[in-house]
Amino acid sequence: MTPVGILQIILFCATVTLTAIPLGLYMARIYQGERSWASVLLGPVERGLYRLCGIRPDQEQRWTSYAFSLLAFNLAGILVMYAILRLQAWLPLNPAAESAVPPDLAFNTAISFATNTNWQNYGGESTMSTLSQMLGMTVHNFTSAATGMSVAVALIRAFSRRSAKTVGNFYVDAFRSILYVLLPLAVVYTLFLVWQGVPQNLDSYVDATTLEGAKQVIAQGPVASQDAIKLLGTNGGGFFNANSAHPYENPSPLSNFSQMWALLVVSAALVFAFGKMVKDSRQGRALFIAMGLMLVVGAGVCYWAEAEGNPFFGALGIDQTASDQAPGGNMEGKEVRFGVANSALFATITTDTSCGAVNAMHDSFTPIGGLVPMANLMLNEVIFGGVGAGLHGMIVFVIVTVFIAGLMVGRTPEYLGKKMESKEVKLAVLTILVFPLSILGLGALTVVVPAGLAAIAAPGPHGLSEALYAYASTTANNGSAFAGFSGNSLYQNSMLGLAMLIGRFLVIVPTLAIAGSIAGKKIVPPSAGTFPTHGTLFIVLLIAVVIVVGGLTFFPVLALGPIVEQLALVAGTSF
Repeated sequence: MTPVGILQIILFCATVTLTAIPLGLYMARIYQGERSWASVLLGPVERGLYRLCGIRPDQEQRWTSYAFSLLAFNLAGILVMYAILRLQAWLPLNPAAESAVPPDLAFNTAISFATNTNWQNYGGESTMSTLSQMLGMTVHNFTSAATGMSVAVALIRAFSRRSAKTVGNFYVDAFRSILYVLLPLAVVYTLFLVWQGVPQNLDSYVDATTLEGAKQVIAQGPVASQDAIKLLGTNGGGFFNANSAHPYENPSPLSNFSQMWALLVVSAALVFAFGKMVKDSRQGRALFIAMGLMLVVGAGVCYWAEAEGNPFFGALGIDQTASDQAPGGNMEGKEVRFGVANSALFATITTDTSCGAVNAMHDSFTPIGGLVPMANLMLNEVIFGGVGAGLHGMIVFVIVTVFIAGLMVGRTPEYLGKKMESKEVKLAVLTILVFPLSILGLGALTVVVPAGLAAIAAPGPHGLSEALYAYASTTANNGSAFAGFSGNSLYQNSMLGLAMLIGRFLVIVPTLAIAGSIAGKKIVPPSAGTFPTHGTLFIVLLIAVVIVVGGLTFFPVLALGPIVEQLALVAGTSF
């Protein structure tokens, strides 16, 4: 670890915090329907879209109607995306004459982008046409992000109301998320990326001759616009197979810094919007501190592990100086333009936020370095998480935390003046159990069934890590992968698609049920026995609950994967 690397991490955290606060306050005004500079410019567009789509913005929905609208909207998106991919060969804007996507891969990809996962069992530039990238991937990057943001807003609204029967209107929340937040940010950020050298065109692919005399086809297309929303919407699906390690997607150190900022800022801003909307900014700060501490610790461990390099060399007596430059540190699978510090930070952030964009190959990390992003995926997507999904996931853990605190003092647990009773706690626990059931259940099936084992390239504990990471990534709607795992088969396309659906909608529906229940409760004034949920004690207890639940659930399988692999490397054993 170097002072420069540590300084970069500190500068990044400060930049995100300073920009997330005003963005969060702006988002709170938008979701509460308050007038702002954006409503002056975009208000007529919003009202026109409502009339065009037949939406009545003043007609709010119960949680059941809200959930039904959300599910119907996403089902329509999946079907449209599937049709685009299957008909790709006959549709326009196909400069490389790409063929139709096979049925199982189209099924997996349609679910992947509709669930904000963006898991890619294909090379983007060698499989997808320009139209598929624009009309399929980019559009779904907006709509899937808006879905997560809408759920978070509905849950926040439930806490801010008393004795209410409704939680808002899904279509209004989704429209506002896109029109007032994601679209303006994406337009500005696209222009920034173009300035940095990211292509934005509809040109034909270019045939080039390399310095060695070999022939190479260089893909062209609207890269910057897809890049912008893949990060701001915590989607992660790259135009190119190498994602943000590709010089066309991430051409400079400044673009790399901005990409890390972009994939975290909206999720962080929603936490401050939460504090504003419930009229207690201390609550938002408490959640932000809890999330931030877990992010910083994870980034520190990952950076340390990668800067130390491969312990197998030390066991063999090979001198290895820990630094960001080769031969010191683990530079395997990393871009020399960014080094160890930026690769470790990017890997931590992209799995904390459930984005999935990568600027290094996680499969090439040391076992402990790879353990950090894997553990982030297993913690129910709560360290900022995907836009919206991280906040409503953390609030679920808050409910469990105040329940535990209530047991300690013998009182009915409360949060923001709402009593957390049996129904809310049961739904919260049910939501938390979705992740281990999907990751461990489907992951175990994969390492037993011959069709599943065929996807695993590495022997020993690293092979287990590859399979475990794949199902953790898809269940957490992340999309990054250990590269040795071959997911493009009928079995894996089907099972990974199922994991994405489980991780998305079996979490969203009970969360909306919690919102519906909480919205109908009266707000109870705080008393001497009320457990404060904005202080240091609560922050520590919340972090402990998140880590203990994740640790107790996944530690046994992690011990068989990355932990035993690390111990074996220290002892000089390779597989």
